[in-house]
Amino acid sequence: MMMDQSIASRFNLGARLFRKGRRRFLRLSFVAFSGFFLFQLLTWPRVARLAKENPSTTAFISRYEKQVSKGTAKDPLRWRWVPYGSISDELKLAVLVTEDIDFFDHGGFATAEIEKAIKETLEEGKPLRGASTLTQQLAKNLWLSPSRNPWRKVKEALLTLQLEYRLEKRRILEIYLNVAEFGPGIYGAEAASRHYFGISASALSPRQSAELAAALASPSRWHPGGPGKGRERRVQMIEGRVARARGWLSKSI
Repeated sequence: MMMDQSIASRFNLGARLFRKGRRRFLRLSFVAFSGFFLFQLLTWPRVARLAKENPSTTAFISRYEKQVSKGTAKDPLRWRWVPYGSISDELKLAVLVTEDIDFFDHGGFATAEIEKAIKETLEEGKPLRGASTLTQQLAKNLWLSPSRNPWRKVKEALLTLQLEYRLEKRRILEIYLNVAEFGPGIYGAEAASRHYFGISASALSPRQSAELAAALASPSRWHPGGPGKGRERRVQMIEGRVARARGWLSKSI
C-alpha cells in the first residue's frame, strides 16, 4: 500500500513539473514570438514611399560597399540613377524577355513558371530552378540577403505583394533597371551603359541592350566583353526573343 502511494506521489509530482515546464515554455515562446514580430514591424521596409521616392541604397549595394571598404572587392562601386524615360526602350524589352516576359500581366508571381519548375524537378529529376519574377527580384535586391532560408522567402513574397499593390508596373520596372547588377560593382542601367559602352542608357542599341540583359543572370561572368561562347549564345537568344515580342510588348513599356 505504501509503495502504491509512493508511486502515485512521484507520478503526481512528475505531472505537476511537466505542466509547469509546459507553461514556462509557452510563456517564453510567446515572449520570443512577440519580440520577433515587434522587431519585424519596426524594421519593415516602407514600401509605399517608393511610389514617389527613389531608394538611397539597396541591400545588395550596401553589401558591396562594405566589401569595398574592407578591401575584399577590387572594383569600385558604380551607380547612377536616371528616370524611366532616360532608359532605352530596347533595354526594357531585352530585360523583360529575359527575366519576366509576363511582367505586365501577373500580380507579382509567375504561377505557370513555378508549376513548370516543380514538374521538371519531380518528373525529370532536374534541380529546382528559380522562377522569380522581376518584382520578386526587386524585393530581394532592395531589402533582403541572398540566403535561401524559409523566412527570407516568406518576407520576399510579402514584399512582392506590397510592391505590386503600392507601385505601378512602370515604376517597378524603373526601380529594377536602376538597381540591378550588371557586373562587379556596376549597378543600374546608366552606370552599366557608361562603363561598357561610353554612352547613356537612353542611347543603347538593340545589340548593346541584349548584352546588358544577358549579364543579369551572372553579372560576374556574362557582362559585356566577358569571355566564353555561352555569353554570346545568350545574347543571340535574347535578340531573337525581342524580335518575336517587340510588336506586342512595346505597347506596354
